[in-house]
Amino acid sequence: MSTQDADTPGVPEPPAKVVAVADQIASAVDHAVPVSDEPANRVLVDNARLVRWAAPAFVICSLMLLPWIAVLGTTLPQRQLSQHYRLAWTGYDVLLALGLAGTAVAALRRSRLLPIAGSATGALLVADAWFDVLTSSGGRDIAEAVAMSVLAELPLAFVCFWLAVHSQDVAEQRLLLLLKGRRDPATANGRVPSRTRDKDDDPLPAGDDTTDAGGRARQIGA
Repeated sequence: MSTQDADTPGVPEPPAKVVAVADQIASAVDHAVPVSDEPANRVLVDNARLVRWAAPAFVICSLMLLPWIAVLGTTLPQRQLSQHYRLAWTGYDVLLALGLAGTAVAALRRSRLLPIAGSATGALLVADAWFDVLTSSGGRDIAEAVAMSVLAELPLAFVCFWLAVHSQDVAEQRLLLLLKGRRDPATANGRVPSRTRDKDDDPLPAGDDTTDAGGRARQIGA
């Protein structure tokens, strides 16, 4: 089962020849690489046009970056004065604060946006650690930057990535439960389950595992 190949609302229709060529390339890539064996794909495979086009387009972009990386590595100066250095870092930290706050809200609400918020915030933290260390002037500054990276930024990034992966894993486990026709008794009457739950109310008692796409037995929250 797959989504209909409908155009994204609000996106202008590209020329017919361009669409035909892009569809041929996307189809070739789709046939070369199988769809991942995940619970979500057992229910519905996303065949939206932009999704199918993204794979070859991003591969081309990544390949085009290789010579550009070589050019930058050989032509950029070792030092460069920036007129907006203060604004650059202040703006970046504002984005980072918004990312952490958004991830916190998504985690509190058990939102389906948690994987997006966690991944984006984790990437910002890794980049923050990278540039903090490499833009330090040396001596005490670089020591402080390394300490901040090791003790704060990178551990927080790990937590963000874990939240993203774990939230996606729980979503897949929910799909498996639905595919097996099981329901959480706490939500059977339409009410939202509480944050804490007694062991007797657990829809998956100890030893009652589900099976993921790879055939491995797993429990929600394990």
